[in-house]
Amino acid sequence: MSTTGTTGHEAACPGGGARHARETTDRLLRAATRSGAHLIAEAALLVQGWAVLADPIAGAVYSTPAAAAADGVHAAADPREHPHCLQRPAAGAVLVLAPGPAVPPEQAARVATSTAALLEVRGQRAAELRGEQMRLHTTLVRLLLAGHTTAVADTLGGSRLTHVTVYRLTGADVPTAHQVLWRAVRPSLAPHADACTLLGRLDGELVVAELHRGGDDGRVLRLVSRVSERHHLLAGMAGPLPLAEMPTAHSDAAAARHSATPDRRIVPADAVGTSRLAPLLPTAPYARWAGSVRRPLTPAHRHLLLVWLRTGSKPRAAAALGLSAGTVRARIRELSRLLRADLEDATVQAHLLLVLRAPASADPDESDPDESEHGDGGGARLEALPAGILDTEAVRAWAHGLVGGLEPHLRIALACWLNHHARTAPAAAELHVHRTTLSNWLAQCAEHLAQNLGDATVRAEVHLALRATRAGPDDPAALPRRGGRTYRRL
Repeated sequence: MSTTGTTGHEAACPGGGARHARETTDRLLRAATRSGAHLIAEAALLVQGWAVLADPIAGAVYSTPAAAAADGVHAAADPREHPHCLQRPAAGAVLVLAPGPAVPPEQAARVATSTAALLEVRGQRAAELRGEQMRLHTTLVRLLLAGHTTAVADTLGGSRLTHVTVYRLTGADVPTAHQVLWRAVRPSLAPHADACTLLGRLDGELVVAELHRGGDDGRVLRLVSRVSERHHLLAGMAGPLPLAEMPTAHSDAAAARHSATPDRRIVPADAVGTSRLAPLLPTAPYARWAGSVRRPLTPAHRHLLLVWLRTGSKPRAAAALGLSAGTVRARIRELSRLLRADLEDATVQAHLLLVLRAPASADPDESDPDESEHGDGGGARLEALPAGILDTEAVRAWAHGLVGGLEPHLRIALACWLNHHARTAPAAAELHVHRTTLSNWLAQCAEHLAQNLGDATVRAEVHLALRATRAGPDDPAALPRRGGRTYRRL
């Protein structure tokens, strides 16, 4: 009588099957005590084929041989297209085995089941240690923000790690995203590595600091992008910057995050505040004006103003900078006196953004004879641009391309809303329309302009474009009406 599911050798030797199973288990156990990579390699050897541990975010975690990584990821994503592969869930990922043709199905299934179970055990052990490791990562991130860069760099690899790229992520699913990203990144604090990734939870947001030697291969960026999409997070990115400028990168990443949307979930800081108008301005007068205005500002002043203008509010700027809202308000008042300008004015803020985004070479030399015509900085120079600077063909074409075609009521409503710093309630009160009506108009404006009006720097450029193209004052009193709170189309 034959036994179903046994080989001829095992049927002839009744103890052979049990002995072979024990040997298989012993080999997998020994490999599991070394590392996950050794376990996957042993599994591939036992099934005389290939084995891949595929993560939905990170892709192939371990693969034997390396060339099978893509096949394993594809098989995990679409099992029906790879019916010859065995799959088992394992430690938040998927174990994929492709046995050789000479391996009996029951042996391949035994290897798959045992390997998945051992991966689960390793995963549980790692989870027990993960909490302590995560707390350590958070502490190291806080030390970097506090300026203890030398101590952290020495711990992680001395002078080899010179630069940092920072990501700041927010959303309702941050705790889960933290766990997923941790498994995908597999961070290590091994010294003398070419790169080290720190993941910390600070004040309800996820901070990822990638320390490297001036550049990276984009792996962490790809992982952060995937996690942001999967868990509906918004992220800002800043860097690479020198490690000593970690606080600057941290605040710039928060400022960039305020420009993120569900359609663009991760925004680099160098893409925020980048002016489409500035390159069109006449170089000489723009450079002299911007450099003269910037003269009394220290680098710390400039950074504070940039973060404030990018985020669009003092509380948001305070959160990005790690300061209290009261401190930011006090410093903005001090800078208003220093620049002798009303920094609460929407037009002044738009001009100030142009000043801060001008090339560093725009700073005038102390001996520049043209500087005398501008004074010593501050005052009316922020309230009014140099004469004729917006009255060029290139600037007019840019402005008409941006806001041209807006219906009169939309143009007036948009200008009023921008003058009120994007606050709907006071703008609706001045326009004498309901807040819902104004919100609907603003949605139409955003659609017509194809711009994200939630971005403070976009609003600044739209404000300047409206001023450059107006034929008369965009006065709320001139809003076309037809009685009551309605309006008429012209």
